[in-house]
Amino acid sequence: MRTYRQPGTVVTDHHFSVPLDHGKPDGERISVFGREVTASRPGARELPWLVFLQGGPGFAAQRPVGRSTWLDRALEDYRVLLLDQRGTGRSTPATARSLAVLRTPAAQAKYLAHFRADSIVLDCELVRRELCGPDEPWSVLGQSFGGFCTVTYLSFAPHGMREALITGGLPGLDTSAEDVYRLTYATVAARNAAHYERYPSDADSVRAVAEHLADRDVRLPDGSRLTVERFQSIGAMLGTSAGTHELHYLLEDPWDGGGGLSDAFLAEVADRTGFARAPLYAVLHEACYAQGAATRWAAQRVRAEFPAFDPAAAVDGGGPLYFTGEMIYPWMCELDPALVPLREAAHLLAERDGWPPLYDPARLAANEVPVAAAVYYDDLYVPAPLSLRTAAAVCGLRAWVTNEWEHEGLRISAGKVLARLIAMNKGEA
Repeated sequence: MRTYRQPGTVVTDHHFSVPLDHGKPDGERISVFGREVTASRPGARELPWLVFLQGGPGFAAQRPVGRSTWLDRALEDYRVLLLDQRGTGRSTPATARSLAVLRTPAAQAKYLAHFRADSIVLDCELVRRELCGPDEPWSVLGQSFGGFCTVTYLSFAPHGMREALITGGLPGLDTSAEDVYRLTYATVAARNAAHYERYPSDADSVRAVAEHLADRDVRLPDGSRLTVERFQSIGAMLGTSAGTHELHYLLEDPWDGGGGLSDAFLAEVADRTGFARAPLYAVLHEACYAQGAATRWAAQRVRAEFPAFDPAAAVDGGGPLYFTGEMIYPWMCELDPALVPLREAAHLLAERDGWPPLYDPARLAANEVPVAAAVYYDDLYVPAPLSLRTAAAVCGLRAWVTNEWEHEGLRISAGKVLARLIAMNKGEA
């Protein structure tokens, strides 16, 4: 362990050894990293634990600077563990380089199948017992995919939970990836229409960029190609409170004055469409919905049902180009240098059948753990209709449905979202 101080906090680094496959506890082991954050005041280390499960999949927990963002409110009531879920951050990495030792795509896919919510929850239970003792439960805060993990936790290890706090992360319990994408495509189409209504000049700017990309071999700073479809994928930014404005500024002046796209524009597009920071996000994204049947690149298949996203509508027909949202497509594994070495493993995961269940509806219907959940009514990433159905299916869950905040409300609300959820579980709101 290593302990250091930041403004208003004491931070301690922890490393935990867990099985790669929890069904084989004596087999290969990996490391999971957690960062303990406590207030610097006396007695703070005696507060109950709150473990934070980050959104994703495939992203490390936030890197705190003192009592920044929601931590300021959390540290009034808890000592916080920011967990780098397996394969992320300072936990044992799962990247193209680290997985190369497995030699075959089949071996890589088999390894990566252990990086879903079910394994993350079992990791949490081992960590909880080490930090709290076998009989002491802790509180769980799940953001987005972290909320999915929290519902898995409620399904299979509720004895380890003192309470659950969920923000933008109530998943459909029995919905397929296709069900999710049919809802999210409709939502992102509405966001596109709203964006072009707010910034009508962007339609011409976007069409000009698309026509340029359709006729030329344009390369991003890492040497990979920028296609029209890849350009469309920056639409995930429309799911944040400032996203439509940030998109407008990106499109405001994409040219370099010499007939090409500017270096600054290409650098930002590369950052928004690349997966070097989180390859697991792309490789396991659809798998986080899978229970039983294979996903078979559901986002790509469902896209055909929504012709508004066909780039030909803009490039050939003169219509507005619609950006896509939080969707992962097989061509990403052919273009992105961080994913190319994993493309065959990604295809095998997409075709994998027999995924185990992630949720237990019967256990959730008999739930006794206090649960408070923020459901963002206009959420671009986690469809509110599915979240509300799940909220009604979990016994005792209290849902706060709001359009005051977007998906990143926990991070940008200066603790207001978390404060509301804490109050709800205390019966004070």
